[in-house]
Amino acid sequence: MIKLAIPVLENKNTDSPISEHFGHAPFFAFIELDGDKYQCVIEKNPFTEHSPGEIPGYMNDKNVNVMVVRGIGSRAVEFFNSYGINVYKGVLGSVSEIMNEYINKTLKDSDYTCNHSDHHH
Repeated sequence: MIKLAIPVLENKNTDSPISEHFGHAPFFAFIELDGDKYQCVIEKNPFTEHSPGEIPGYMNDKNVNVMVVRGIGSRAVEFFNSYGINVYKGVLGSVSEIMNEYINKTLKDSDYTCNHSDHHH
């Protein structure tokens, strides 16, 4: 079984759209994938104000194997990788769209830079 996490903007189950920046998302979608079947649970992000490394540690504690994000910094990717969590960057869509791509092995990892002018890093 594989467990994925996706930062999302709304609590609309698999219709939830991915958030621009993983750390400031109001919610995380946690998806347990077994073959081509999956279950999605949306949880409130307990780290909207966070220090470097807190969210990767939290995802590791939740047994996440794959983190799917839109925007993320290279340091955060290094934290995730240090826990053995694979990161797909630059992804767009809803949870169901992303999961269809992941299951069909068409999900692409690409560089994406979000606008950090409204963030406090």
